Formats: sequence, structure tokens, C-alpha cells
Amino acid sequence: MTGHRARHWTPRSRDPQAERRLVDAGTDPLLARVYAARGVHTPEQLERRASALERPDGLLGMEQAVSVLARAMERDATICMVGDFDCDGATSTALSVVALRAMGARVTYVIPDRFRFGYGLTPGIVTEAADQLAPDVLVTVDNGISSRDGVAAARERGMAVVITDHHLAPAELPHADAIVNPNQPGCPFPAKSSAGVGVIFYVMAALRAHLREGGWFTARGLEEPNLNELLDLVAVGTVADVVPLERNNRILVHQGLGRIRAGKARPGVRALVEVAGREPEQLRGADLGFVVGPRLNAAGRLEDMSLGIRCLLAADFGEARELARELDSLNQQRRSLEADMHDDAVEALADDPALAERHGICLYREDWHQGVVGLVASRIKERLHRPVIAFAPGDGGLLKGSGRSVAGIHIRDVLDRVASTHDGLLSRFGGHAMAAGLSLEPDRLAVFEEAFDNAVRELADPEALTPRLETDGELGPEELNLRKAELLESGGPWGTGFPPPLFQGRFRVQEMRVVGHNHLKMWLCPDGGDFTIEAIQFRGAPEGRIPELEAVEMAYRLEVNTFRGRRSVQLVVEECREAGRSGSADGGYAAS
Repeated sequence: MTGHRARHWTPRSRDPQAERRLVDAGTDPLLARVYAARGVHTPEQLERRASALERPDGLLGMEQAVSVLARAMERDATICMVGDFDCDGATSTALSVVALRAMGARVTYVIPDRFRFGYGLTPGIVTEAADQLAPDVLVTVDNGISSRDGVAAARERGMAVVITDHHLAPAELPHADAIVNPNQPGCPFPAKSSAGVGVIFYVMAALRAHLREGGWFTARGLEEPNLNELLDLVAVGTVADVVPLERNNRILVHQGLGRIRAGKARPGVRALVEVAGREPEQLRGADLGFVVGPRLNAAGRLEDMSLGIRCLLAADFGEARELARELDSLNQQRRSLEADMHDDAVEALADDPALAERHGICLYREDWHQGVVGLVASRIKERLHRPVIAFAPGDGGLLKGSGRSVAGIHIRDVLDRVASTHDGLLSRFGGHAMAAGLSLEPDRLAVFEEAFDNAVRELADPEALTPRLETDGELGPEELNLRKAELLESGGPWGTGFPPPLFQGRFRVQEMRVVGHNHLKMWLCPDGGDFTIEAIQFRGAPEGRIPELEAVEMAYRLEVNTFRGRRSVQLVVEECREAGRSGSADGGYAAS
């Protein structure tokens, strides 16, 4: 099968008692129904004020990290931030540099070149930092928890090392001076889904409090920085890293999104929104991942992330705009590369149908770009609902692989199983539940393909390989209006782990039309209603064909559409099928 696997539509289960508690507390019944289906049991879980954030002192290792940084500042030592080449790493680096400079620290940064050094605090990047910047303290952001060799190399050179990360910890931790990671063993911090930018935000908040208590700002005549002004960076990094939006992350994203909408974002963020052709006041949480994030990530994928960080650090909007335009151009190149590589992958699946039926799928072409293979893996994963790893040639004669998984199959655990059963097969690997990276000798690819498929087969619950589309049930015709759409929009931020409301229902087709290359615009009449409502299914008309249908069943989102200042209600269709038929293989319409 090379088309999209048909998904089973199932209503989300929800706790009726929780739903009643929310309604009794004043929540709109429709929102209460949606929230209860996302595990919200009390009104307190919906709090979005910054004052409701978890406290920094709940993070294990925070006291040690703050002590290292404060001592460095007292002796005017150089602190070097070691970032990562994705959006979370870029926002983490920018946030820490801005915050430390505002607190009077001597700070610089270095970003590993994806193609020369790979991920994390490697001995190579330690050498480069030491030779070029001569830092006294290295602080990792969004990486480092697995960097035992890099930490050892830094300490041999006399540098202190503070690790701030959010990725899963290995069995043996690096021997750093301090480690702050909510996912390290023994850490009681409840917000385990924090992104790297969220972790470093907490470190900066704790450092500021420590300096304030010691009279640092008063003694030096410094204005104490308002770290809430950096929440736009936290929001961008959190959404772009696709971490679950549990309560603490929802607060961070809500606060940061509010700053962006109010025109109070950093010049770089404002410029990235502008080059994408979006209006800041209309930005949604998901836009941070689909609009801002890809433009920053393009720098790390095709060149190096220093361009993205310079954009985020720019204090002048004119400078930020020029850098944002360069990032936009890189993103266009990335999209073209990704489209070509995706076509290659689909062709490979068509040539070898058995490949698509594996439990774990590996794809490789000699001419693929290692900075884009993760995006290809993600698209094929969505297509086949299987864990997928895409490989490209890397430096040192190794293959670089980037994997993506589906809910219920922890891809790093899968790679750990492969490594434990095939000694020496993997040169290096790491990651988390839904995404991972690895290095592999080219002549071991066939062995790895078999081992990966077997490991997924052994570890996966068969239910995890059955694609499902969870909905929030049906809406009555009286609920298909602008007021309800605005209510749902205001109920976010929505995202990973807290998905936007998705409903299902039956409609009579009044008219269909292709817009753009392959988007399907529809005018529909809901069952039981006597009015017409507009709907759009992006990429819903393959090859520009309009299906001949009289009635459809749809899974859709009820959204606000703003066009030339006018707000109207619109259904954004996730999946559509002929009424009375099962879902089609390509996610569009069943054959008539």
C-alpha cells in the first residue's frame, strides 16, 4: 500500500463528572466537553496566568547550576552557550544570551555545525569553542544529557559545564558540574514535557532571583530584566519542538503568543511573521510551528543555525527583516528539496510494496540531503502510520538517519533494543518518544533495516499500528456559527498533546470547486440545517479532480476565517468520505 492508510474515526472518551465540574465553574458547555476529552478534570488545569507556572526550584540541579553561573559572573568569566541546530535550540540560545547580557554577564555562544560535528556537546565542538572563544564555563541548551565525551573533554581543558536539556537521560549521566533536566532520574519537577527553551527560561529565572537576593543589580546599577519579555521565544521553541502542551507548556505558549499578538515580540520574531505574510494579531499557536519554526529550522537544515540566532538576537527591526528574508529564502529551498525527496520515497514504496507493510520502515538514497531526511520520515510516517527512518550520506563515511514514530511506539526505546541486540551496529543514537537520530556504517544498513523492523514488531502494541482519528463527536446545526468558532479559538492554545477540537458530521453538498492547485472548496448544508456553510480541504482534490458527491461525512475543525478584515466561520476538513462509505486509502474520497 503506497497511499495513506485509512483511519478509523472514534469519538474521544471523556469523564462526565469532570465535564460537569467545568460547567459548574463557568466553562462554556462545548469547551467543557472538549476539555474533558483532553484529560482536564478541574478548572485549575485551565489556568493561563504566568503566576500559575511551576516554580524553578522544583528542578533537580537548579541550585548547582545557578551557583556555577553566579560565580562565573562575579569573576567576570566568559560563559559560552552551546546550542542546537533546530528551532528549540535556536530560541534557547537566543533567550539565554539576551537574559545573561541583561544581567551583566560576559556571554557568547556556539552552535554545532550539523554536518561537521553532529548533535550535542561533542569533543569537536568543545575544541572549536576553546580555540575561538576561550570560555570558562560551557552551558548546553536543548542538548548535552548524553554528551559524556564532550563534557569530559571540556573539563580536561579546565572548563566548568552546566547541562540544560529536556531529552531522555541515558543510563550513565555525564560528569557535569550541574545538570538541569526534568527528565533526569530523581527530578520531581512535574512539567516533564518542557522543551529545551522552557528549561533554560527556568534557569534564567532562578539565576535572576539569586542575583536579586544578593544585591547584584543594585550594586552594579543594573535594571533587573523582565524575563516575561522573552516568552515569545519560549512559545516559538515549545510549539516548534512538538512537545506535549500539558498545563505548564500551555501557560508558556499562551503568554508568549499574547506578546506576539500585541506587537511586543522581539524584532526577529516579528520579522519572521511578516515575511510569512501573516498578521501578528491573528496568529494561532499552531502558526508558531508552521510559520515561524520552519523558517528558523531551514537555517540549521541547509546551512548552520547562526543565521537564525542572529535574527532572533537582532535589536533593530530593519536588520531582523533582512535576516528573516534570508531565512525565508532558505525555507523555500528546503521545501523544494523536501518535495523531491518525498517523491523519491513514494516511488520507492511503489516499486517495493512489501516495504510499506513492514512494522518499521527504512528509506535511503545516495543523493538525499541529511538536513531534510527527518521531514521526509515524518511525511511517510503520516502516510503509512509506521515508524520511519530516512537516511542520507553524512560526514566521515557514515549514514545519518532521522526517525519519526507514531503514538504508542517509543522510537528511542526501539533503537535501544536494536543497539542491545546488535553490539556495535549503531555508531551513535539518541532522541525521545516520537523522534530520534542515529549514525550507521553504510554496509550495515541492510542489517539495521531487519533489526529495526523486528524491534518495532516486538515492542509495539498492534493497536498502535492501527491509524485512528479521534473526534469530539458531532455538532448540531445551531453550533456551526462564528460565535462558537471564536469560542473554540479562544480556548487554546491547542497543539501536540492538547489537539484542536475536531468534530464529525454529515453534510449535503451544494457546490464544490478546486482552488489553488489541489485544494477543495465546498459549500455544504448540515443534516438538520437549512443554511449553507463554507468548507475547505487542503490537498483534497488530487490532480485537480472534483469528486461527484451528493452527501459527505467529514471530520473537520470549526474555525474563524479572516479575509480582508472580515471574519467568518469556516470548516477546515481533516478527512472526508462519501456518506455511508468507509474511509478511503488516500484520506480523500471513497471510490464511487
